[in-house]
Amino acid sequence: MFQGLRTTIYHVPDLPAAKEWYASLLGVPPYFDEPFYVGFNVGGFELGLAPCETSDPEGESERTLTYWGVPDADTALDRLLTSGATVREPVTDVGDGIKVASVISPSGNIVGIIENPHFVLP
Repeated sequence: MFQGLRTTIYHVPDLPAAKEWYASLLGVPPYFDEPFYVGFNVGGFELGLAPCETSDPEGESERTLTYWGVPDADTALDRLLTSGATVREPVTDVGDGIKVASVISPSGNIVGIIENPHFVLP
């Protein structure tokens, strides 16, 4: 089911400042740049930046999310749920054919999945 790690998302309190900092650090501009998400291609993997969605920008629960690549997000989510996980975010089409979802594992960890037809292994 899992094809490997694909995307790590850092939730940041100031998206424009974080975008500028990471672009300078990585030496490349983002390939995806919207007010709700900024994505960088780093060696064939994605570093994503998203605004904090919590009133506590220091809170751990909204700071980092890593996605596992899957060929079919709906099938993968069903398997995770039958394995004892609970839905955190249902399968959502985020545009351009990319679908994401996340669950809370039985041990309380967030597990993200991403179906990205544009991802090519390096």
